[in-house]
Amino acid sequence: MRRSLSLLCVVVLVCAGCFKKASFQNAASFSEAMDEGRVVQNYSLFGQEAKLLSPLSMAGGTVLAASRYVAVHHKIEIVESGSGLAKSVEGVVAFCGTIQCEVLSTNISGTAPNATPSGNVSLRVVPQDLNRLLDFIASQGQISQHSTQTVDKTAEVIDVEAKLKNQTDFRDNLRKMLAKPGVTVADLLQIQEKLTEAQAELDGEAMQRKTLANETEKVSVYAEFHAEAHENRRSMFTPIGEALKQSGEVLGDSLGALITAVAAVIPWLIILLPGGWLIVKAWKRRREKKSKPAKTSTDSHG
Repeated sequence: MRRSLSLLCVVVLVCAGCFKKASFQNAASFSEAMDEGRVVQNYSLFGQEAKLLSPLSMAGGTVLAASRYVAVHHKIEIVESGSGLAKSVEGVVAFCGTIQCEVLSTNISGTAPNATPSGNVSLRVVPQDLNRLLDFIASQGQISQHSTQTVDKTAEVIDVEAKLKNQTDFRDNLRKMLAKPGVTVADLLQIQEKLTEAQAELDGEAMQRKTLANETEKVSVYAEFHAEAHENRRSMFTPIGEALKQSGEVLGDSLGALITAVAAVIPWLIILLPGGWLIVKAWKRRREKKSKPAKTSTDSHG
């Protein structure tokens, strides 16, 4: 029984490998056919189903139906007055909530008095509401740049879907093995370990497929807002104001230098004044001592 179960495990693994190889070959063949121009394409964006016509189908043969999965990215730069920039970003976020749209991130900077305001918002919207969202963003100011980028994700989707199918079949076969009667404890532990690994890989592939679906079934929109640059106008009083400002700065610098000099001299005054006073006092005493003998000799001669 144990030998038969081991043989069955080997058969399941081999079959899963064959399915996986076949799916990879199908995906590779699809990509090669697209690259070599052997397939005439008539498809629409956003993952809608299309017909791929081969030379055989155009001659009256069968028609191969496939799907193209394309990720579309829009980047828009808007220039508007700096006073309403934050309201524009908040307005776009609020409008996104009224349609089939989701907000990925928002950012507003330059709120300081002398800073230049700017902001951006990253969105993801369904194709049906794309034009409404773009029109609303354009109404917030003047469009300075609008670029569109498309990335074909078809090969990635085919690869992930093939892995999902193979991992699902492998997991189901392992579950059938667990249900067979007469399974030993050792075989049960081995099958359970393989089943846990298969389920973990299946969950990872399912998450990857969900991410690809979110990228291809919705359109990414990145709106960047900049404040309008205003020219500085000089009036007749501007030079007077600048002169007063500069004089105030000069006066402040002079007072600062004076305070610094006084603060630097004070410690030396504390040391030098007592020392100088002692030196002067000692010098006076010495002069007094010298003058006394001279006065005494003068009195004796008289």
